[in-house]
Amino acid sequence: MVFLKEREIKTFDVDAKSLRVFLKVLDLIGGPRKLIEYRNLTWLPSLIQATYAVVMAKDAGKTEDEIAQFLGLTRQTVRNILRADPEVVKKRLKEEVREKTLKDHVAGGLAKWAYDEIIRGNEQIPFLAEILEEASQALGVTWPIEILRKLKGVRFPMRREELLEIIGSTVIKGIPVEELLLEGPETVKNPAQLLHILHQSLQRKEAMGDDR
Repeated sequence: MVFLKEREIKTFDVDAKSLRVFLKVLDLIGGPRKLIEYRNLTWLPSLIQATYAVVMAKDAGKTEDEIAQFLGLTRQTVRNILRADPEVVKKRLKEEVREKTLKDHVAGGLAKWAYDEIIRGNEQIPFLAEILEEASQALGVTWPIEILRKLKGVRFPMRREELLEIIGSTVIKGIPVEELLLEGPETVKNPAQLLHILHQSLQRKEAMGDDR
């Protein structure tokens, strides 16, 4: 089995392209106001993972196994994302956007739809970036934006100690990032994996009733 090599990822800017696709997804679902309206706070990490998977598959021809290894997802999750039908998602978008949990095939369909729109030249990045930040503040979910801003220009993979030098001062819902990262791997491969680790760790602590 041939696994994805980090130097191969750097042959195209996967982080920048994935962010563009992610922003376009928000545009397609009706803008960040839809997330505010339905309080779908758990959508952000799943959408970011889906956009990474689609970009890596379409721009670099990576396999399901390679993408799964890079993002820290199961092969089945990646398969569900990549095999999603954008046309089905378009038809059911009004219903899906009301759901609190974002299904893999819906995230994949949205990511593929957004990717195609970008290929056609239908994007306005400065505007989308601005409304994303405003919406994040309104939702009270500013930490993904804060983390990504601090990591601008940073090269991955990065060791936990190196990450903490950059984002160690960040506190998410009263919990220091250092504490959340302790449950993750020693080396983080990319921004999507980092957000996934933080999100999962935060969910576990909230489920345990951590009210510090």
